[in-house]
Amino acid sequence: MITHAFIFARGGSKGLPGKNIKLLLGKPLIQYSIEVALQTPSIDKIFVSTDDIAIASVAELNGAIVIDRPTKLAQDNSPEWLAWKHAINWVKEQYGDFNQFISLPATSPLRSVKDVESAILRKSNVGADICIAISPANRSPYFNMVKKLSDNSIELVNETESKIIRRQDAPEVFDITTVVYVADVEFIMNNGNIFDGTVASIEIPKCRAVDIDDIYDFKFAEVILKYHLEKD
Repeated sequence: MITHAFIFARGGSKGLPGKNIKLLLGKPLIQYSIEVALQTPSIDKIFVSTDDIAIASVAELNGAIVIDRPTKLAQDNSPEWLAWKHAINWVKEQYGDFNQFISLPATSPLRSVKDVESAILRKSNVGADICIAISPANRSPYFNMVKKLSDNSIELVNETESKIIRRQDAPEVFDITTVVYVADVEFIMNNGNIFDGTVASIEIPKCRAVDIDDIYDFKFAEVILKYHLEKD
């Protein structure tokens, strides 16, 4: 089983400009993902797909192989699944065939090596096409999430026949995190969406499931990292 890790980091972040190489406690954000990949025994090679020269430079300095991502695959509305396929084709051309694809987004700096290995093991144990990471959701579409109607009134996203008046009575729901994605290469190449196949999951505690999209997420991750450094 040949397993390669990929980090997809474009340069045009709108929510937090320069996000992927913004210094988080003295290290570029993307470095956290590269370091976890380097420390994960099951991973053979690490690639960073980017359209940005500065990101590419940081990636190479930290031991990753850079894939030059086409501009058309690095726009705000570019489906990341297509960037996944592009990266797979590039690696096959340059390094030969491989079996397993792992995505470790730069926006999840708090993941652990154990999280990655757990996802690899879970996917294998249940025979899934892909394994993703999930975390308990703060809100529920059955209890405290609403949608607007055409008359500007609102209603629950999911209304049940028996009215749910306590959160504890609502079905348990989870957020998809960006901690880790583990998939068969052939599944990605032959499909167009995560949920086109059998999807397994691992549950990640909220303290490691922070996904950095804006400055508030960034500051939150900074606080958690500082806490653990001081604790250690």
